[in-house]
Amino acid sequence: MSVLRHLISVSGEESDISSLAVELDLQVVTESNDELALRWSSGQLSLHFPNQQQGDVLVDFDNGAMQYRVKHGGGFGQAVAKACALSPRVLPSVLDMTAGLGRDGFVLASLGCDVTLVERQPIVHALLADGLRRAESSLDSRNIVRRISLRRGDSSELVGQQYEVVYVDPMFPERKKSAAVKKEMAAFHQLVGTDEDADLLLAKALEFATHRVVVKRPKGAPFLADRKPSQSLTGKSGRFDIYALRSMAADKFKSSVDE
Repeated sequence: MSVLRHLISVSGEESDISSLAVELDLQVVTESNDELALRWSSGQLSLHFPNQQQGDVLVDFDNGAMQYRVKHGGGFGQAVAKACALSPRVLPSVLDMTAGLGRDGFVLASLGCDVTLVERQPIVHALLADGLRRAESSLDSRNIVRRISLRRGDSSELVGQQYEVVYVDPMFPERKKSAAVKKEMAAFHQLVGTDEDADLLLAKALEFATHRVVVKRPKGAPFLADRKPSQSLTGKSGRFDIYALRSMAADKFKSSVDE
């Protein structure tokens, strides 16, 4: 796990990030030679690699790939929507216990679900909060963001709260062939390591869910806590393990997407 110490400001906007630097206990600098640093430039926050050639990692819900997925990714027919049993008449409340960069949660919100994102790693939370902030002023994304709430901390802080669907996507050990790993995943491994308590996350998810728990896993990975799911949806490289607790009857959910 890498220690991140610096928040780089390259645009003379140090005052805009002073409170964030204090919150994250980071030193504001104009340059850094560390392995990892946060970077503030042109009103956006990113994870920066001072000694590497790869580009920064940031949360951008308006980039081409994300918008293509939202508009042309298959809608209710895509795997994450099927795993969560979504349809135009079944739009459950969703808790994403391991939000990360928030992409799956954003897709679920784009289909009409009210989504609560929880992220316990402070740096990742800051990146996600910045991405949501920028999306609020975007014509393409602002209506979607209105259905998303973000919380920082461990899921244990959600005692007593329940959601119809709970989604879990724990970090898993980095593959040996690191060249095949996307830069975002490699950066996350550097920053946060793996979720060694992944089995406990499943137990918590089953407490919070009223209808189903959905766990995203690599295709050949073992079941969390060695607990066999009700069913699995398997793709080329990954799968969704579904723990069904109650029927997802259409008349129990919202029946329209906000315009």
